[in-house]
Amino acid sequence: MSLFFAAATSHAGPEWNLPAQPFQIFGNSYYVGVKGLSSVLITSPAGHVLLDGALPASAPLIAANIRALGFKVEDVKFILTSHDHDDHAGGVEELRRLSGATVLASPATAASLRRGRVGKDDPQLADLTPFPAVAKVGEVGDGEVVKLGPLAVTALYTPGHTPGGTSWTWRSCEQDRCVDIVFADSINPISSDGFKFTTNTSYPSIVTDFERSYAVLEGTPCDIVVSVHPDFTGLWEKVQSGKPRALLGNGGDCKRYVAQSRAKLAKRLASERAESLK
Repeated sequence: MSLFFAAATSHAGPEWNLPAQPFQIFGNSYYVGVKGLSSVLITSPAGHVLLDGALPASAPLIAANIRALGFKVEDVKFILTSHDHDDHAGGVEELRRLSGATVLASPATAASLRRGRVGKDDPQLADLTPFPAVAKVGEVGDGEVVKLGPLAVTALYTPGHTPGGTSWTWRSCEQDRCVDIVFADSINPISSDGFKFTTNTSYPSIVTDFERSYAVLEGTPCDIVVSVHPDFTGLWEKVQSGKPRALLGNGGDCKRYVAQSRAKLAKRLASERAESLK
């Protein structure tokens, strides 16, 4: 069975928030999330960058993981977000409050973060839970680089799963070796019952957006991928293999991630079109 999308059969299952031991991904990049929801810390002497906040109940676990690694939550200067569902954005406000960090998101995601709920164009609207609204949110453009001391983290718009979905990429180094890491947003083509990818009027560009996101992720250097749900790209299986640098791939993990989504989307579209002919 494929590892990709294994966790995406229901929304916000309770097992997703199980505690996870933090660990070094590569160089100055660390996994600080929970079992089913990723959060990544990128560190520097000038301060740190945190990606995603998982569920509201995940925030104290993420903060504890940061501290367990020997870093201070108060040194987090930016919180960068993937998308506006409660299982990725729910803990952002508490982590912002603890750290005093600046929260950044795409314009569509930023609007949802300020409201504490998704917009009416979200494909999963009927199944989603409101989350703590984020007091202050800045907006980041597609391809914009967020800089903090020596850190440079680039926003990559990858919509489809949500209209404002964003992946992030940066380089981490160890001694004389540097690698490209991608924090990949969900590209899982799922929706609430009744939403049609082929004929909906609330998010008519959804299929085009998915194809655009596929091209972006396929064309992005990707030595290590951490997807927003770690099981999407087999993170725990890799870590538990015990192999040195188990997450360091051959550059094809983002392409495999895309291939799984593309196949799932094609199946969904074919099913909807067949149903329309009945």
